[in-house]
Amino acid sequence: MACDDDTFGPDALLRQPLKLKHHLLTALYQSARKTEAFSGDPTESTRISSVLFILSFRRGSGKLQEPCLILNKRSGRVKQPGDLCCPGGGISDRTDLFLSRMLLLPGSPLFRWKYWAHWRQGRSAEARALSVLLAAALREGFEEMRLNPLRVEFLGPLPPQQLVMFRRTIYPMACFVSGQRRFFPNWEVEKLVYIPIRTLLDPARYARCCMHSAIPRKAWNDATEKEFPCFTIDGDTLWGATYRITMAFLFLAFGFQPPPMEVLPVIHSILDRNYLTGSRSR
Repeated sequence: MACDDDTFGPDALLRQPLKLKHHLLTALYQSARKTEAFSGDPTESTRISSVLFILSFRRGSGKLQEPCLILNKRSGRVKQPGDLCCPGGGISDRTDLFLSRMLLLPGSPLFRWKYWAHWRQGRSAEARALSVLLAAALREGFEEMRLNPLRVEFLGPLPPQQLVMFRRTIYPMACFVSGQRRFFPNWEVEKLVYIPIRTLLDPARYARCCMHSAIPRKAWNDATEKEFPCFTIDGDTLWGATYRITMAFLFLAFGFQPPPMEVLPVIHSILDRNYLTGSRSR
């Protein structure tokens, strides 16, 4: 849902938290209802992950509350060290099935979702999958950064993305977090990265990343160098599946698309030999 007039344009929405939330709820639901959001039972596949795409308001310049995207920077002890990512992971069959039933109770993030009753009536099979995927993402958010699930306001699902090197499908769950100012990252997370949405809408922040690889060539289709679109902030680079999730959100919410990759400035980066495994030490 693009923002065509000034009343609901990005600048106006970013200054008005309530209007922004309403706009995002509507935009994400309108997108999800047009397609089959989930196929099959997520508990029956080991190649499915669910992640939280977390938005929150932080104090910006003056007294304004600045909407931000919160990402984790992965520690050197896990796969894909140094990458910016959404908190999340695979489905834990028994645990997430139990937690998904808890999400049906009044007061839960799913129960409070504006479109839950409609979704449950019209798309019952997908509603069950949605509850399991959201439960898994919330559990991972608690484990990785002590995110309080009761502070989460679910906005809706984002389009799934493929994680090529690890052959997984990622289901992003967009949400707002309010009332929680401090998080406590675990050993999987080096630090939390807060990216203002206003900054994500700045075309000058985007680049073409020339990635040089020291990982086994077979994992990269015999290539030693590839180019990817990316976003840069304070020495960190957002690329890959999390970049694509973020771009899908920006397009659905604001009609924003980054400049074509061929016109972007080139930066260089290296995937070292531990990228697929991490250091494996805790």
